[in-house]
Amino acid sequence: MSETHAVLAARELLESLTPLKTDCGRLCQGACCQGDEATGMLLFPGEEALYADCTFARVVPTGFSLGGTPAQLLVCDGRCDRKNRPLACRLFPLFLKFREDQTPVLRMDARARAVCPLTDYGMKALDPEFKQAARRAYDLLLEDKVCAAYLRALDEAFTL
Repeated sequence: MSETHAVLAARELLESLTPLKTDCGRLCQGACCQGDEATGMLLFPGEEALYADCTFARVVPTGFSLGGTPAQLLVCDGRCDRKNRPLACRLFPLFLKFREDQTPVLRMDARARAVCPLTDYGMKALDPEFKQAARRAYDLLLEDKVCAAYLRALDEAFTL
C-alpha cells in the first residue's frame, strides 16, 4: 500500500464523522479553523499533492522531517469544503501515542487543549463511531511503512 493510498483510505473513513454527532464547531465557534497566516495542520505523507491547486489554503514547508518525510503544513484561510479537509483536521482532537512497548494508543491530543473544549471531558465526550473510525484510520496508516515512521516520529516530536 502506498502512503497516498493509506492516507486517502484513512481520510475516507472520517469523511462524514466528527467528534460529536452534531457540529462540534458550534461549541467553540470553529476555533480549530481560526489560524493565522503561519498556523496550519500537518499533512500526512503524500497528502500535499491533494492541495496543489487548492483555493482555500496553501502548503508550507516546515523545515523539518518526520520519519524521513519532509513535514508540511496546510495553512488555510478558515473556510474549506469539508470534503477537502486534511486528515489531521479529520482526526482532531485525537492523537496516536506509542507506549514504551510500542503499542499504539488513541488519546486526546494535548495540543488541542488550547482550542478544543472537548478535551476537558476526555475521550468519553467523543462519539464512539468517530473514535472507532479514527482508530481504523490510524491502523491503515500503520500498515504503510512511510506513514508508520511518520506517526512514530510525530509522537516522539510532540512528547513532552
